[in-house]
Amino acid sequence: MARLAVKDSERLSLRVSSEDKSLLMRAVAYSRTNLTEFMMNQSLNAARAIVEQAEKLNLSTRDSLIVLDALENPPEPNAKFLAAARALPKS
Repeated sequence: MARLAVKDSERLSLRVSSEDKSLLMRAVAYSRTNLTEFMMNQSLNAARAIVEQAEKLNLSTRDSLIVLDALENPPEPNAKFLAAARALPKS
């Protein structure tokens, strides 16, 4: 694979046992890539999945209906809300 120039990169080091490195190198060979690309692809895929799961909002059917109702029928603004809106800088 062709390497893209990275304008801003940082180095990341980690220590692994010789058995773990051997396994990683076997996986690298099977995937026909290099260790850096393999580690980046695998770790970023795992990181994206973890972040997506942690940041995903799961609502019950009841809660979903409450949110939808609030969006379709918003409450009247109270005094605190109106005061906060008036305090916003004019753009």
